[in-house]
Amino acid sequence: MNAVTRTYPTFMPDGSGTLARIGLIYIASSVVMEEEIAAMSAPGVSTHTARIRLPKVTVEGIEEMMAAPELETAARHAAAPPVGIVCFGGTSASFLHGTAYDRALTRKIEGWVPGPLVTTASTATLAALRKVGAGKVALATPYVSAIHERAVRFLSENGHEVVASAHLDITDDHALADVSIEEVYDHVLSVDHPDATAIFVSCTNFRTVGAIAALEERLGKPVISAIQASFWHCLHLLNVRGARPGYGSLFQGLEADV
Repeated sequence: MNAVTRTYPTFMPDGSGTLARIGLIYIASSVVMEEEIAAMSAPGVSTHTARIRLPKVTVEGIEEMMAAPELETAARHAAAPPVGIVCFGGTSASFLHGTAYDRALTRKIEGWVPGPLVTTASTATLAALRKVGAGKVALATPYVSAIHERAVRFLSENGHEVVASAHLDITDDHALADVSIEEVYDHVLSVDHPDATAIFVSCTNFRTVGAIAALEERLGKPVISAIQASFWHCLHLLNVRGARPGYGSLFQGLEADV
């Protein structure tokens, strides 16, 4: 008997993660990282989020979040779908106590959810800076000074002397997301320095990716943001060309034909 061949209509894109699925551990009150990853994702890349509560964007608030049993629960929930990688989407929460702390966080998540690859926003940042050949950097953050200074220390202990920096002293998570892209653009321009080989913009609830191409064109050097680096590192580790064009020089080689 001859097989019957069916003809189907053309279907609309439905967001299915046919190329890659990313599990994201993210702050309960935050919005920007999911939105910006969705903007950068080519068809076939999907993100699946589990959330943890951040009391306040201070050292004490971050430490309370990271000590809570909710972190393990969120990791297990992020890895419950058939994801290829789990990303911890908190920059300050992963660099707060230095490089060893960030690496220990990765090992902890790997122990909770064996199977998927694991990265963090801070690990991804260092990988992204290596990718663009960065040495000395400038740093723009929205943090209070105590967290900003820890970002400076984290970059410096990993070979990236911070030659210029500025921070906005924001302690409310919703207020982080309310900073306009125009304000972010001006904030990044304010830290540029002739000796900086790249600029890093920290925080995963701080709008950045829409301005990166314009900033790189204006400044003539790589601009790396925590959200952009996190998404890039997931694609890089999965070896997937899953980024839409236009989100910075970092994605060279990983942009999809869309």
